[in-house]
Amino acid sequence: MEHVERYLAPTRLQQALAALGGPGGAIVLAGGTDLMPQSHAGRLRRAPLLLNIRRVEGLDSIRVDGQTLVIGTLVTVAQAMRSELVCRHAPLLATVGEKFASEQVRNAATIGGNVCNASPAGDLLTPLLALDAEFELASLAADGSTLTRRVPVAGFFSGPGRTQRTGDELLTAVRVPCAGPDQRARFYKGGTRQALDISTISIALVAGCGADRRWHGVRLALGAVAPVPMRATGAEALLEGTVPDAASVAAAAAAAAAAAHPIDDVRASAWYRRELLHNMVQRMLEDVVTR
Repeated sequence: MEHVERYLAPTRLQQALAALGGPGGAIVLAGGTDLMPQSHAGRLRRAPLLLNIRRVEGLDSIRVDGQTLVIGTLVTVAQAMRSELVCRHAPLLATVGEKFASEQVRNAATIGGNVCNASPAGDLLTPLLALDAEFELASLAADGSTLTRRVPVAGFFSGPGRTQRTGDELLTAVRVPCAGPDQRARFYKGGTRQALDISTISIALVAGCGADRRWHGVRLALGAVAPVPMRATGAEALLEGTVPDAASVAAAAAAAAAAAHPIDDVRASAWYRRELLHNMVQRMLEDVVTR
């Protein structure tokens, strides 16, 4: 970070937003678990200010707002895993935490940092997509007041490492609809290891299952198989409103694999990713159907 000229560690949100809107912008530091590897690899964008937001008040809380679970951007993965509110209202996120890097990294990595890093293989992104999350962004108005807006997860990611967040905005919270009593959810991360490894693929499934065993609100999200996390909408349509059976499960798995756009890289070939995706979607659906 040789180009960094100043370091700032504000304690209030408005101070942080004012710094973001300054000349040249700022590099935002929270947990640093993504920032430091990017810096060492020479992939960090240049800015004169390193802005440490870890001390900003009010960004590390977890609360329920009506039927929405609100997770502050500074909540660490470890805190989310242990949170009674997360385990009750978004249990899928607690499950994902067990497969997120190492215990040391989970204690430092923040929810907001993983989202804003916007890696196609980001562990939290597919679950948040399947859960229909929203991201709350804040900026400073000309009169010094705080402006906020919410962006649905489906429109937030614009490419590898790119999001709809503007340079003068800070992600302040992740908003997740509270799980209903009939929600079924699963997460799969493919890689050399279940943790301490970047995903070869990731899959998140969320669906409601009524008393008549018909599925509703089906969301099947895929990671590391396209430039951004994506929903397999064709597969979802095959399952929505049905009582899934062997034929519909097989058809949905094939549709998910066909929708993917994986690449060849050092972790896996495109062919392997698509085959693994097909097999694991089918296995995941079969597991939910038989429970």
